[in-house]
Amino acid sequence: MKIAFLADQLSTFKTYKDSTYAMMAEAASRGHEIHAFEQSDMALEQGKVMANAARIQLTGEADDWYRAEPKAAQPLAAYDVVVLRKDPPFDMEYVYLTYLLEIAERQGARIVNRAGAVRDHNEKLAIAQFSQFTAPTLVTGNMARLRAFHAEHQDIILKPLDGMGGTGVFRVRDDGLNLGAIIETLTHHGSVTVMAQRYIPEIAKGDKRILLIGGEAVPYSLARIPQAGEVRGNLAAGGTGVAQPLSARDQEIAHALAPELFQRGLLLVGLDVIGDYLTEVNVTSPTCFQEIRQQTGFNVAGMFIDALEKRG
Repeated sequence: MKIAFLADQLSTFKTYKDSTYAMMAEAASRGHEIHAFEQSDMALEQGKVMANAARIQLTGEADDWYRAEPKAAQPLAAYDVVVLRKDPPFDMEYVYLTYLLEIAERQGARIVNRAGAVRDHNEKLAIAQFSQFTAPTLVTGNMARLRAFHAEHQDIILKPLDGMGGTGVFRVRDDGLNLGAIIETLTHHGSVTVMAQRYIPEIAKGDKRILLIGGEAVPYSLARIPQAGEVRGNLAAGGTGVAQPLSARDQEIAHALAPELFQRGLLLVGLDVIGDYLTEVNVTSPTCFQEIRQQTGFNVAGMFIDALEKRG
């Protein structure tokens, strides 16, 4: 297959932990042709969605890890599959990207994950569709409602709806210290919608990333355990990743969501679960492939390329 990866700059990849790199390496090892481009390489020209993409060869080196041929303009429909791996923030530029990708889909391109499904599943808000698995949650920009939510639950987490890597996440305990300042800052004095959730003490045991691929769950999660004094387990925020088999509750959540999300066009999903509760549904560029393989031997990238090949 000719596989094109729509990602951020290749020069920024840390190959020892990057999941997109793991996908590329697995695909290349099977003889697939690898291409790469960025959002800035795309254009809608005379009705066709095009990209200036480069074919790349992997070197096997940790740092100088690829060789890129000169970029050439190609319609996205010329590839067997385009893998969307652009990181958030999910801003208006990202929304415009999904519009272009939807046009490309109508022109015959196969996009993974499907563009409209990515746009329709805000990674924080999507949990509202599966409220049977969530802790008490409030989504609002109304400062009085947020104060009332804290008064009811005493210990809460507040976070923006468009962040990633744990940015902008705050815990407010029962003393309410800095509650007003945090609410004012996150909501821009009531003009921006945010999410509040009851604090889940099991975060001390890790924020578990459960990967769903092709409607099935990877049998191991990566529990991202916060540093001392932190409430964020995200690896980007300094958390430590520990791979572990899915618990019975993890399996219940994964098996309930996996076929439904796959049917919606989401071939790869990263669920975040703390204790027994679903906290996020990640659909833009889920990670943790390499950490799981390094600790358990399970080839997550292999499972992903298998899923691509089934429809290839």
